[in-house]
Amino acid sequence: MGALDKLFGGMRIASTGLKAERARVDVIAKNIANSQVTRVPGTGEAYRREMVDLAPMLRRNSEGVKEVVGVEVLGTRSDTTTPFQEIVDPGHPDADAAGIVRYPNVNTVKEMAALITAVRAYEANLSVQENYERLADRALRLME
Repeated sequence: MGALDKLFGGMRIASTGLKAERARVDVIAKNIANSQVTRVPGTGEAYRREMVDLAPMLRRNSEGVKEVVGVEVLGTRSDTTTPFQEIVDPGHPDADAAGIVRYPNVNTVKEMAALITAVRAYEANLSVQENYERLADRALRLME
């Protein structure tokens, strides 16, 4: 690993964190926006909450030891384990024969808490990048 790779390694890790948290914010916003959608076109059922799958990015260093070099967004998936909310509302256009409407499995309070966490993690990664930028600037000034 070269000197520049070591210097900018932390900045690269923070940038992967920014990408991951941005993906989480986007999915959370989508979940909140669809929290009342009782019928998704093409599926005929209520909106299902989505989640972001993340994994550590690993690589072997010169000694052959695996080290974490960031976080990777694997994609999104639907939450099939949490059941839909069932509300009795016989007048609703999506009510079944028993008058039950199936609402999305989105808990807006939990989504808002997750949104706050994702935004704070995004800000922390941004702060790391800004600090690395200041560090690199100072290092270049010392070399003059």
